[in-house]
Amino acid sequence: QQQGGVGQVAPEYQFSMEESLGELSELAGTAGMEVVGSTYQKMRIQNVRTLVGSGKVQEIKAAMKAADCCTVIFDEELSPRQQKNLEQEFGGEKANIKVLDRTALILDIFAQHARTKEGKLQVDLALSEYRLPRLTRMWTHLERQSGAGGVGLRGPGETQIETDRRLLRERVLNLNKQIKDVQRHRALHRRRREKLGLPVVALVGYTNSGKSTVLNGLTRAGVLAENMLFATLDPTTRKVRLPGSKIHPEVLLTDTVGFIQKLPTNLVAAFRATLEEVEEADVIIHVVDISNPASDKQQAAVLQLLGELGLEDVPRVTLWNKVDLCEDPEEVQYRAAFTHRLCVAASAKTGLGMQDFVRTLEDGLSLLLRPITARLPHDRGDLVNRCHQLGACEKLEYDEQGILMTALVPPELYMRLQPFSVNADGSEQKRDEEKTDEIDWVALGKGRHSSRQ
Repeated sequence: QQQGGVGQVAPEYQFSMEESLGELSELAGTAGMEVVGSTYQKMRIQNVRTLVGSGKVQEIKAAMKAADCCTVIFDEELSPRQQKNLEQEFGGEKANIKVLDRTALILDIFAQHARTKEGKLQVDLALSEYRLPRLTRMWTHLERQSGAGGVGLRGPGETQIETDRRLLRERVLNLNKQIKDVQRHRALHRRRREKLGLPVVALVGYTNSGKSTVLNGLTRAGVLAENMLFATLDPTTRKVRLPGSKIHPEVLLTDTVGFIQKLPTNLVAAFRATLEEVEEADVIIHVVDISNPASDKQQAAVLQLLGELGLEDVPRVTLWNKVDLCEDPEEVQYRAAFTHRLCVAASAKTGLGMQDFVRTLEDGLSLLLRPITARLPHDRGDLVNRCHQLGACEKLEYDEQGILMTALVPPELYMRLQPFSVNADGSEQKRDEEKTDEIDWVALGKGRHSSRQ
């Protein structure tokens, strides 16, 4: 195991310095490091050369020597030059001193946890884009004109650094192409899933909030569920049966990569294919570790990212998870009930309150349905069957004129039933005076995915 110290410059962030440093320590532990110390410095203006002041650099250097530490992690994003200068300050001529920033640490964790081809491609892309501006530091000793190495790879007059940059840019282009192929493959899978006519529910939340435990508890999918940050990197989709549900007895439930504060933009872009699973969801389950002292700030970080993805209007059910770890679980459950009608406190691990959660999820799914009364021809039993499969039939009567049905149905089925719609008492509507109802797709949470329009 490596040993490391963590350092941070603290501008006005949503998380306090202590909370952010604590999270950085957890990230380091997930990456397999042992944290031996931490420090921070308040500065009005960051040092362009070393991020922190010269006095703080010497303080960290002394602490590293005393603890026999070989790695320093900064909670801020370091420029390539700052990283190089800090390694020189801390290590001198030694080559075994590592200076990492938050981005590099998260990338290292992602690389360890990627399991599928898609996940590995996304990590590889993010790593390549991160390394590209840092090649100067990595290859300074090779800055010379063509010599013995690299025969057949270098262009005329290319230096080693130029060759490496060109090869890395080509790698980025190739990885982007492969990821687009993955996106097309995922789109094909989504189209196949849509033919099932089942609502898609996405689990989102701050990293280590217990999303995979929720998925495992509902589906027994066997997804990796461990008490560490970013245990899940690759999205997993399973069919879930909701016992006792008359409206949606089955849904498709997807687990996704955990969110985290100060997630670098290039990481969000690299994992766009994964986040598309969230964008295609009909309902979002926001899983919160309510036992965490910073749970309110973690919630805010997730909601901010959902807003950046344009998903703030998707129907959302909030699960305050890990309520069993709270001092007074009943008080937390009572508080959740009065926070929002689609908020519930439970424990996916112990099962406490999970029945209430399933009922709350059903309430969230009901937001997708529209009421309609229709008189169908006798030979359109297929539409009646679809109403039973995708919605809820409240009334069904057979007479000489056809089948009179009152039901709650999803938007796509609602449009198919419109030509047969009648008044609530079964009388015919005046078609020539009727105006087509405008469906508020945003309120329904449908405006984001054209595949369902």
